[in-house]
Amino acid sequence: MAERIERPVIAASTYLNSAPLCYSFLHGSLREAVLFLPHAAPSTCAELLRDGHVDAALIPVIEYQRIADAVIVPEVAVVSRYEVQSVFLASREPIERVRRVALDISSRTGAALTRIFFEHFMRRRVQYVPWPPDVDAMLSIADAALLIGDPALLVRYHRRDLRIYDYARLWREYTGKPLVFAFWAVREDRQEQGQRVDFHQAKVEGLRFRDRIVAHYAEVLRLPPEFLRQYLEESVTYDLDEEGLSGLMLFYDLAHRVGVVSAVRPLRFLSKLR
Repeated sequence: MAERIERPVIAASTYLNSAPLCYSFLHGSLREAVLFLPHAAPSTCAELLRDGHVDAALIPVIEYQRIADAVIVPEVAVVSRYEVQSVFLASREPIERVRRVALDISSRTGAALTRIFFEHFMRRRVQYVPWPPDVDAMLSIADAALLIGDPALLVRYHRRDLRIYDYARLWREYTGKPLVFAFWAVREDRQEQGQRVDFHQAKVEGLRFRDRIVAHYAEVLRLPPEFLRQYLEESVTYDLDEEGLSGLMLFYDLAHRVGVVSAVRPLRFLSKLR
């Protein structure tokens, strides 16, 4: 009898921004190739990878520095080059007046960026308070609210009364570089399992079925398809190129400078299948 090969176990968030990277595993040609665990929060996926419950996960990029035995899947990521629309600071006051920030509890990279923006670029100390992603509740206890993912898209579309400070736009203004938010990572001791997953093909297929993704999320989020299509076509890209890697290394360096991480691990990538 032939030896039964266990399917690789992977996890990713269910936010719209990750949907093109996950579509193939959920509904497309690779749905039988893996055991896919969808989770609402990117932070949960990082914890599953760190604790060895999955072989690979789509993780917030800051978590790579906190998971000692992780390697990066090359050429695939969630990136914004100019304006992301789904990771931002919402405030009723100008950012110069902000003294207390409520941080979405599901955010890791966004929380690190908040410290970088205030402490490194603006040279200011503010107070940070973790809070569930409810913008009105957050603004009742803080001057500004960090929101990410689908809750952020809802606020971005519906709330015209708030000042929106888009993190990809701020990052571009301060650094001139694109901002990498998440990528697939594999546990070093599970590289063989990770090599059996065609993450690149999943990306290609997911982008090919963007219209189906838009239709689904328009119904789930009750947002106009045109708004969501523009988001997927203009606000996010899924290629981790040299410019993105340069921005990523700068992000890690600045995260270290403001004390978000104790040291900077060099980038290590999943080796190719032999």
